[in-house]
Amino acid sequence: MVSETLCRRSYQAYSVAPISCFLRQGSAPELNLRHRGLGPQGVQALASMLTVNPYIKRLDLQDNVLCGAGAEVLADVLSKNSSICDVNLSENQLGATGVQALCAALAVNKTIQKMQLAGNGLEERAAQHLADFLLVHTGLKSLDLSYNQLNDVAGEILGPALAENTGLTELNISWNHLRGLGTIVFAKGLEANIFLKVLDISYNGFGDPGASAVGKAFKANNVLEELNMSNNRISLVGALSLGQGLRVNQTLRILIVSRNPMQSEGCFGLLKSVRDNPASALELLDFSDIQVNREFNDLASSVKVILPGLHLKTGARRVEYKKELLPSFRPSLPASTPK
Repeated sequence: MVSETLCRRSYQAYSVAPISCFLRQGSAPELNLRHRGLGPQGVQALASMLTVNPYIKRLDLQDNVLCGAGAEVLADVLSKNSSICDVNLSENQLGATGVQALCAALAVNKTIQKMQLAGNGLEERAAQHLADFLLVHTGLKSLDLSYNQLNDVAGEILGPALAENTGLTELNISWNHLRGLGTIVFAKGLEANIFLKVLDISYNGFGDPGASAVGKAFKANNVLEELNMSNNRISLVGALSLGQGLRVNQTLRILIVSRNPMQSEGCFGLLKSVRDNPASALELLDFSDIQVNREFNDLASSVKVILPGLHLKTGARRVEYKKELLPSFRPSLPASTPK
């Protein structure tokens, strides 16, 4: 157990106030220090204590203004720690420098399986460090990159890495700026990936070209189970392209395409494709906030007979879906409109 004396000495050495919850940590498996304003100095003090604490499994330092300097200090600790497997560093202004340090640490430490990096202002440079890491690392299972500034170039960088990665099972890259060619290259990565089960790309700009590429990925990918594509500027054309993939896909269980301008005709086309696929595994098809017409409702009624386990959500009529979605579909940060 980490002694209280050691904790106080460490904080005094770096001229920061001791955090009472850490002094009482004992053998608890989770250390939650959210919103404490630690900064780089606070993390320096914390580092020496994390090094000698073998009990902590989950470390939550969200919103502590760590910046790149703090991330470098923490990375040094993580490279040597063999107990921490879940780390939340969201909202810390890490930037490319911080991500580079963390990727280097995770390349050495195979223990960490979940990393949250949401809201850190990550752009193209950070994407390159992440891509290099994903190409060689297989231990990380869940990665949250939501609420960043990853753009079309970042999509082009991350796509090939996604194709080759053999570790990730959950990826959240929602609320970014993926669009244009970047969405197509990213979708090609999804097409080749054989491990990812849960993907959230909502609130980006995939549009019809990106939707077409995802539809093509549906035909080849036989692993993905849950996909959130809400609010991606997908029109009727893109919806029909997605439908082409749904005609043959046999693994996707949850598809969320809410808040897209596909109108009732696009919803009808997607649902018709599911109807025409006797091997479809879909359990939830979410069209929330899209108004549908009578023709769609008639089709939905007939599909219910063929696929009684399929739950549909529309803007006009919502059917409760009791099964809770995985954490990657629950935004952990306040919603903000993408630029």
